[in-house]
Amino acid sequence: MSDARVAQPSRRRIRTVSTTVTYLLLAAATILMIAPWVWALSTSFKRSQDVFSPNSGIIPTPFSLQAYERIFTETPFGTYAMNSVIVTACVVALNVLFDSCAAYAFAKLRFPGRDILFWLLMITMMIPMQVNLIPLYRMMVWAHRYFSWFGVDTLAGIIAPGVVQVFGIFLMRQFFMSIPDSMLEAARLDGASEFQILRRIVLPIAAPGLATLTIFTFLGTWNDFLWPLLVSSSESTRTLPVGLALLARKNSVDWPGTMAGAVVSAVPMVIVFLLAQRKFIDGLTAGSTKE
Repeated sequence: MSDARVAQPSRRRIRTVSTTVTYLLLAAATILMIAPWVWALSTSFKRSQDVFSPNSGIIPTPFSLQAYERIFTETPFGTYAMNSVIVTACVVALNVLFDSCAAYAFAKLRFPGRDILFWLLMITMMIPMQVNLIPLYRMMVWAHRYFSWFGVDTLAGIIAPGVVQVFGIFLMRQFFMSIPDSMLEAARLDGASEFQILRRIVLPIAAPGLATLTIFTFLGTWNDFLWPLLVSSSESTRTLPVGLALLARKNSVDWPGTMAGAVVSAVPMVIVFLLAQRKFIDGLTAGSTKE
């Protein structure tokens, strides 16, 4: 009896120490992750001569909005932002539409070669995007010869490669497979078409999956740099990541302006995640099990 009484405080101490160490490690990891953003936010409110000054700290002294004024008055920042909004909105909308339709076909429809075709698509996920850059660029050059609104140096050329993504098909297929086939069979017996079943039954049930796909696609497209840099060659088609990179192209880097642009471009991502975080978390957990 006495041994059990001695062992209980010992286990409590071990549990307390373990919990304390865990929280300390999490706090350290959090500080490491947010430190660059704190420095970027602080730098965006400094003057250029104060960025690397020995007396400069985290809190800007003096507090200045010159960097934000410069990016909106001396650069076509509004054009970059509008291009990013157009490209991201189109890619997200088309991804949700086409990926959901393809995922529904692979999950709930039976046709010859379905499984083979799906695994061939999975294999393409192993091919890095950089490998496809040259063939895609050549295709855009060829298309621009016949369609002036498509191909290189057009927003349509930036949007085209991201219209359908294999990851989105795989993600939505996992959600659709969790929906009972009996529910769909009942709808078919009532005379509903496959598109009606998808729109009225499957997609509402898979709302967390749609939210997850939307956030992943939004973040990836909004931050995409390499493909827009390769395709766009004029101010009218450049997106925010490319425009921000051009601020650091000269001999002297405008650190406050670059950080101000980074802060402004990060605001939409934060807003989207805050608005959809509950659906996003539900989507990450709901698709992991099959009922």
